[in-house]
Amino acid sequence: MLTVFLATFTIFILVIFGMSLGVIVKRKTLQGSCGGIAALGMDKVCNCPEPCDARKKRIAKAERQAKLQQNRIL
Repeated sequence: MLTVFLATFTIFILVIFGMSLGVIVKRKTLQGSCGGIAALGMDKVCNCPEPCDARKKRIAKAERQAKLQQNRIL
């Protein structure tokens, strides 16, 4: 019985290692198969009408950076 358990455990570890190695080699991010919250018709996780202060700051910072990037002379 212990032999079967160890063999099964070893096979599972090898499969997990192989899958993680494939993700590392391809350098792709992990993605869900169902489309995530966008498939549910939600724009964000909390689905609240007004974003919190921290999110507003991040949005403003991203907009400033995009504007600076646009105004750069190449």
